Amino acid sequence: MCGIAGILSNDPSRVTRQRLKDMTDAIAHRGPDGEKTWVNPTGQVGLGHRRLSIIDLSPAGEQPMHYQDRYSIVHNGEIYNYREIRGQLQAKGYTFSSRTDTEVILAAYECWGAGCLQQFDGMFAFAIWDEKEKQLFMARDRFGEKPLFFCQDEEQFVFASELKALWAAGIKKESNKKMLFNFITIGYTQNPANAFETFFQGISKLPARSFLLYNARNGDTEINYYWDIDVGHTRSCKEPAAIDEFYHLLMTSVNRRLRSDVPIGTSLSGGLDSSSIVACILQQPDAPAHLPTFSALFPGFEKDESAYVRSLTSHFGLDNFSTTPSASDLVSDFEKLVHHQEEPFTSSSIYAQYRVFALAAAHGAKVMLDGQGADELLAGYHKYYSWYWQELYRSDKKAFALELEAAKESGIQWSWKNRLAAQLPVYAGLFLKKKRTAQQRNSSDLSRNFVRQFGVSYYDIPHFDRLNGVLYYNTFMNGMEELLRFADRNSMAHGVEVRLPFLSHQLVEYVFSLPAHFKIREGWTKWLLRMSMDNLLPADITWRKDKTGFEPPQLDWMLDPALREYIQEARRSLVKADILSERVLHKKIQPHEAHAAEGHDWRYLVAWASLA
Repeated sequence: MCGIAGILSNDPSRVTRQRLKDMTDAIAHRGPDGEKTWVNPTGQVGLGHRRLSIIDLSPAGEQPMHYQDRYSIVHNGEIYNYREIRGQLQAKGYTFSSRTDTEVILAAYECWGAGCLQQFDGMFAFAIWDEKEKQLFMARDRFGEKPLFFCQDEEQFVFASELKALWAAGIKKESNKKMLFNFITIGYTQNPANAFETFFQGISKLPARSFLLYNARNGDTEINYYWDIDVGHTRSCKEPAAIDEFYHLLMTSVNRRLRSDVPIGTSLSGGLDSSSIVACILQQPDAPAHLPTFSALFPGFEKDESAYVRSLTSHFGLDNFSTTPSASDLVSDFEKLVHHQEEPFTSSSIYAQYRVFALAAAHGAKVMLDGQGADELLAGYHKYYSWYWQELYRSDKKAFALELEAAKESGIQWSWKNRLAAQLPVYAGLFLKKKRTAQQRNSSDLSRNFVRQFGVSYYDIPHFDRLNGVLYYNTFMNGMEELLRFADRNSMAHGVEVRLPFLSHQLVEYVFSLPAHFKIREGWTKWLLRMSMDNLLPADITWRKDKTGFEPPQLDWMLDPALREYIQEARRSLVKADILSERVLHKKIQPHEAHAAEGHDWRYLVAWASLA
């Protein structure tokens, strides 16, 4: 895990070691273990790197790394199956001078070209300069765990792991007002219709599961996707076989993500996902002798998970280290949090996660495994009930009635509107989109001038008639990428690498190939995971009915005088910028929970701070 940067230009005065160093200094937190820059002999290509040493801690792992006097790479992330790929390449005659996964990437690219991406199980963002072809090859992992931003104009092509490195290179920081409009009104942090878009004009992100080719001779850029999932067809599979295969794939994923030359720990929220990762780690033949767990706990808060954390750690005899952030802590750390996140974030849950990774770093855990991704893959959120019921309502009325009855405890309502949506999904989607767009544009808090200029709605609702389609939408188009961004920036802020076993592409492909009833069954979400963990976890965790998101007591925090003054200052600044209407200054601040649908005051606060 590292920080990368690069500059390409036919004007050598733009490709200087000092400019590269300014970029890598801006992201030094991503790589506190080393730094290095390189400029090619013609002065037209420069690469910079900040190193976080995880595998092969020797100088052989330094980057930029060079190969066969032709290729040069900067790499951020991990290729978890690098040992297996290295074995394949050695059988073809390739030799290696280090134990790093980075050298494996270089050899794989020399062997297979862009096809090397099909071989990788990992999280990565890397750039390879080919001195012979005068071409840059950049790629990002399948889910977007690792970030990669770029800016291109007639004079230069500049890229980096974080936006702040581009600003350090002199790229202008100018807000994207259309994205800002959608964040303020509906909390969107990405545009489902444009995977390149960021909160800043002139800066793009390389989409997940894609690669970019930049021809330095003529400035041409080509971007292609290298992986996708077909949600149109599902396999027929018996339950015992499906449970066994899911368990095997998850165990394999965990095993690979334990490969490390530095200490490992794991996040523990008390929920099923993080608890499952802990259980899977402890089943490995080479499980760490000491596995510390790290949690954010809020005693006295109705959604505190302390009891479940104690249940899990007691069951396995593990040490748990916890942090209890407060409103004053949030105020104290707010500017640092915004600095690391760069783009706006939707709730203070991100701060709780930030503190967990700080705690891990303080206890020497340089690699952390985490349960993120399971909710999107296995329909873990309550909103997925209605999508599944709509699918059953069209295909199997008897099963629909049984599922509706089984899920009574969930409190999810099913009405005539849901029946109409089930029968006319496209019409329902268009109706909701039109309604939400009107709500966005008619917000009384917004300046009318701001709405006229930038009020383009990015709101979308998937027009899928099956649960798998909705899960695909939230996994690949709108939803999970923002969660991955939060985790990446929060972990790297403290020089910690976070690994996500649920995001093994083989596991994800298998889950998407299964019918919906393997995700939701008899009122239970994540049915396949629960069955797989039934004999490993305490029953009070495996078969929890309540769904608690990773959530701090934000409503109480927003009553804190210092935080309320922060919010009021944000309002004043946004009014001065002609984004909010002056009438908002006379409205009472509305405290709200972390995952509230209408969290406007929090959005004003974060938008103001992020765009300052």
